Amino acid sequence: MSEPTVRRRRLGGELRRMRETKGLKVSDVARTTPLNDPKISRIENATVGVKPADLDALLDLYGVDDAEKRAALHRLAREGSKRGWWYTYRDAISPAYADLISLEADAKSMRSYQSTLIPGLLQTAAYARATIDAINMTSAGEHVDALVQVRVARQAVLTRPDPLEVWAIIHEAAIRPQVSNNPQVMRDQLQHLLDLSDMHHVSIQVLPLSAPPHPGMAGSFAVVGFPETADLDVVLVESLASSLYVEDPTEVARYGSAFERLRAAALPFDQSADLISNVKKDVTK
Repeated sequence: MSEPTVRRRRLGGELRRMRETKGLKVSDVARTTPLNDPKISRIENATVGVKPADLDALLDLYGVDDAEKRAALHRLAREGSKRGWWYTYRDAISPAYADLISLEADAKSMRSYQSTLIPGLLQTAAYARATIDAINMTSAGEHVDALVQVRVARQAVLTRPDPLEVWAIIHEAAIRPQVSNNPQVMRDQLQHLLDLSDMHHVSIQVLPLSAPPHPGMAGSFAVVGFPETADLDVVLVESLASSLYVEDPTEVARYGSAFERLRAAALPFDQSADLISNVKKDVTK
């Protein structure tokens, strides 16, 4: 059985949350809709899709009157089995990484905090290659090549007709390391950040080394927002060995609050650009 797409999991998780909020058991839903117990469970667990009429029956039962939310959930159901361009690279990327790319493709905004790396959407190909090679440690050259290609292809969301709105807070510690024996790699990366910050939909702030204690000390994260409703927003928390998706609205809101605190602690946009420029000048020639 193939991995369920993130769209189908988001839909199933949202339907489960709405059922539980209403205090209903699966058997209760089965008694009042055309669906039986196993089918409801499979939909919520994202192992099968849901037909439009069945979805409407569930939404009626759960009291979902908001037209935008209903439309958003129907879109998730309709595109639940859709595979994107990244499916070509399925042998090179993990299911969690494929999920991230899928989320970016559907999203309206991404608010991210990075403590040690430039965010993937803002990386040059050379910087991506240097960091991917270091993080993967034992990967063969062709695997690294594929991952670099994927990272660069992801950045198309920044130049599509309705571009992804990106607000990146980058710790000063992430803009100072030499990631390659060639200093030009880091100089080009820093200039790339400056160029991207001129885009109206890209906001970049630097959190200085002198900042007081802050929520970002717990690690990097990204809040992925969708155009229909904040109830469907997702948080990605990454580590060396795994990726965790946070989908519970209360926890997502907590990360949103953390981002706001980081935004307040970071340097304003103009001072952030000045710091990036100064660090670029100091890169070993």
